[in-house]
Amino acid sequence: MTRTGFLGDLLSQLVERRFIPFGPAGDKPLDELCRALLSGQGEVSAMRLAREILARYGRLDAQGRRAFFELLAERFDLDPEAVAEAASVYAGTRDAGDLSRLVQAAEPARQELFRRLNHAPGATAELVRMRRDLLDILPEAPALARVDLDFAHLFASWFNRGFLVLRQITWDTPARLLEKIIDYEAVHAIGDWDALRARIDPPDRRCFAFFHPAMPDEPLIFVEVALVRKPPGSVQALLDPDRGVLDPAEADTATFYSISNCQEGLRGISFGNSLIKQVVELLRSEFPHLRHFVTLSPIPGLARWLEARAAAGSAVATGLLKKTADGVPFTEAEALALRRLAAHYLTEAKRPDGKPVDPVARFHLGNGAQVYEVHAGADLSPRGLKQSLGAMVNYDYALDAVEQNHEDYAQRGTVAATRGVRALARAAEVAPAAQAPARKETAANDEPAA
Repeated sequence: MTRTGFLGDLLSQLVERRFIPFGPAGDKPLDELCRALLSGQGEVSAMRLAREILARYGRLDAQGRRAFFELLAERFDLDPEAVAEAASVYAGTRDAGDLSRLVQAAEPARQELFRRLNHAPGATAELVRMRRDLLDILPEAPALARVDLDFAHLFASWFNRGFLVLRQITWDTPARLLEKIIDYEAVHAIGDWDALRARIDPPDRRCFAFFHPAMPDEPLIFVEVALVRKPPGSVQALLDPDRGVLDPAEADTATFYSISNCQEGLRGISFGNSLIKQVVELLRSEFPHLRHFVTLSPIPGLARWLEARAAAGSAVATGLLKKTADGVPFTEAEALALRRLAAHYLTEAKRPDGKPVDPVARFHLGNGAQVYEVHAGADLSPRGLKQSLGAMVNYDYALDAVEQNHEDYAQRGTVAATRGVRALARAAEVAPAAQAPARKETAANDEPAA
């Protein structure tokens, strides 16, 4: 054990065993405790105060939590006049000391408060839960968004890729973590332990998750992988409990069929890009014969887009929606019509900023993938039918094209797609005047369950 680690453990034990409960500190208002923490204390005293503040916050009801965030927004904000004065001084001197004072003035006091709160044992997870509470409040209290900016700024640094640890989830993983995989699965629900085992135990299945050293028992994001022959077109086939197990030596394709973010308090902190790239490298090392790395992804905005088409008079969209609502299977011609409309939606339906309407498309295209193939009848679960009439899409991570695809998308909004998908999109029966309005979304939504 390093000296730093030993001293940290010792201080944690001192705080927990000797200084809790606090006595008089327990009677002080949260505002006063927060200011005391910022005033500069010895390490043990600071850790004690941090624990007391977090414990006090944990006992607040919904109204109390909102009041706490309003306190942070108003009393621990930056001073615009001080920032302007410091900026004016630095503009004239270009002195390092004046720059330091400008940087200090431009940072809200609550950022330093969050840093000091994070000194307490287990505080990182508690601060992530605190931000989750804030995100729940934001729709009704948009003025608190400036507090969220500070959380997001700090978390982007604290959860930097360099700190993350990739671990494979296997049937030998501790049960407490396996239970969390079941709970956090956001794309294709895991019904029971047998269903989980079918996803992580056979030799042609893999599951990988990112963890953070400060939250070693909490997965941040995980991906489920199927080793198959050729890119799949049905999640039912992938998850069939009676499917035959494939010898990985015979597989030519790794399919990422579920990517689930686990911590709502880390919304908007991007892990998926790094996760996919690192898993691809691991799989290439273990199975050098793999030729394709694809997803089988949901199309969560397709049904809403088709509803807008139907409202604008599209008979094709109206018919597809009605048959889905009635539980009537599509004919071959109707399935083809759905694939064409889905291809058009993925490649042509754009937000005002020029990015695709579909959030999963934004995620994978932004990572450098291309739209590879569109499938009807690929997800016949109630959720799949509701969000996309059962359609799904393969995104292809062609290793020799990922970097160029990413650059083209980032700079020009170019949607990379195969010629087959382009042909489907051109054949779609789409009325130009029926463009569906995009639902208002923020950058925080651009890494959905995929």
